[in-house]
Amino acid sequence: MDTTETTDTTDTTETAQGGPETDQPILSYPFHRPSAVEVPPVYEELRDKSPVAHVRLPSGDEGYVVTRYDDVRTVLADARFSRAATISPDAPQLTGTPPVPGSLFTTDAPEHTRLRRLVSREFTARRVQNMRPRIQELTDGLLDEMEKLQGPVDLNAALAFPLPVMVICELLGVPFEDRDRFREWSDAFVSLTAHTAEETAAQRQQMIEYLAALVARKREEPTDDLMGALVAAHDEEGSLNEYELIVMAATILVAGHETTVSMIGKMVLTLLRHPEHMAALREHPEMMDHAIEELLRVNPIGDGGPLRITLEDVEVGGTVIPKGSAVLAAVCSANQDPARFPGAQANEFDPARPEAVHHVAFGHGPHFCLGAALARAELQIVLTSLLDRFPGLRLAEDVESLELTTGMMVHGLTRLPVTW
Repeated sequence: MDTTETTDTTDTTETAQGGPETDQPILSYPFHRPSAVEVPPVYEELRDKSPVAHVRLPSGDEGYVVTRYDDVRTVLADARFSRAATISPDAPQLTGTPPVPGSLFTTDAPEHTRLRRLVSREFTARRVQNMRPRIQELTDGLLDEMEKLQGPVDLNAALAFPLPVMVICELLGVPFEDRDRFREWSDAFVSLTAHTAEETAAQRQQMIEYLAALVARKREEPTDDLMGALVAAHDEEGSLNEYELIVMAATILVAGHETTVSMIGKMVLTLLRHPEHMAALREHPEMMDHAIEELLRVNPIGDGGPLRITLEDVEVGGTVIPKGSAVLAAVCSANQDPARFPGAQANEFDPARPEAVHHVAFGHGPHFCLGAALARAELQIVLTSLLDRFPGLRLAEDVESLELTTGMMVHGLTRLPVTW
């Protein structure tokens, strides 16, 4: 599918009352990215002139993309924008494959509240804090292996991919040796146009069957991990049914590593493009925590979801979005909105930017990312360790030769060649 900004034959959007609202064309979504280090330029124009954009989604359905910071926060937190409604048979869809029902991504309160509580009581700050020494150990082991190699080395293969997979496998209690299968399954779960509907459905089914077998093994041999805790929540408390248990495990496995894999590579690339900031962070590692908030702000995880459906007519940014409409909150645009991030250019990396902590990279409202503390811990450890171990780290190729994955909800670098 061509993801450049194109227009449909329709040349006007419709208000809830049915009248023409503007002369705005319907844009093809997702929007075109000119390089691996830029967000789609169209977002700047949309924030200025059309903050609620009428789009054609990969499924062929129409929807709306909201681009300003304050409006994005509204969509993320307002109960009138429903996740549960996305599984309705007549709801507009993001892709040709319907979403998985009964997951954290496709439920609203009170069901979402119940499911989230079951995970959050295990996914605690204490558990993450207790994992930090193990994350450091895993990071050091990967860097030891990387140091033995003669550059250039693909940092994705050496570090950015294996570390988050190792961490989520240990947390959840899933065998790391099956990581290549997880990668295929995860890619299908976050596909926009990279997989056909049939391919996505088949990969999802394989993952569900694998996790069902793993649940059975956890029953026979109980373990002190997150999967073991979820099995206990089902067997001993009855607070999860079997389907919810398996879908929860799949959700954590995919969400727990897919985004962090892409963020490690893109954050390292940002630092390599700003050697003066990289040198300052090496000299003052205490600045790293705040720098990571800025790196999260300027490096969007991706486009394409999760989708929400309006439960009634809702006015956002001066536009009435009709009941039953598909709506996407463009976090990548919100995080570069100069109205919220003034001073230096909003799309530029400034590790001292005080407003960086207000980013919405982890979402906002009831669906705020459960794994935010774990992701921050991984990013803090891996970036600090990498800069310390390789003071001469640099790109092995021109930035222009680098590419992002396409057709996915999560954008990561296809490779990141480095040397030192």
